[in-house]
Amino acid sequence: VVAPTALMLLFRRKYPRWWFDWNREFSRFGARVGAYALLLRDEYPSTDEEQAVHLAIDEPDATQLNRWLPLVKWLLAIPHYLVLIVLGLSVVVTTFVAWLAILVTGRYPRGLFDYAVGVERWCYRVGGYAFMLVTDRYPPFSLK
Repeated sequence: VVAPTALMLLFRRKYPRWWFDWNREFSRFGARVGAYALLLRDEYPSTDEEQAVHLAIDEPDATQLNRWLPLVKWLLAIPHYLVLIVLGLSVVVTTFVAWLAILVTGRYPRGLFDYAVGVERWCYRVGGYAFMLVTDRYPPFSLK
């Protein structure tokens, strides 16, 4: 879905609404599945309802986006990928620790919960920049 979007922005300076809607809903479903996999939510992820996981992505104005930047955004995001690989591996470990804590205490430790949510948010900011191509603003290196 990245290449057609990049080509559309490059040659036509358009981001069709239906294409954006499909990308946004696909990302929202991914967020629900990720929250379920990281034990952040108990209900099974729905394919069509928003449920309790909210992912807000504003529709871009294609005329305001740099038409050449989609060709290199994936390259500019490499530092984020490297950091997110390390954070992703640590989220797997902390999710296992949280699973043990849930078994013993019945509660997800708040610090581990906030950490997992922060990493997920960071992933979606980078995804919006490098793959969905909805912004030219470089994402911050932050869990907030």
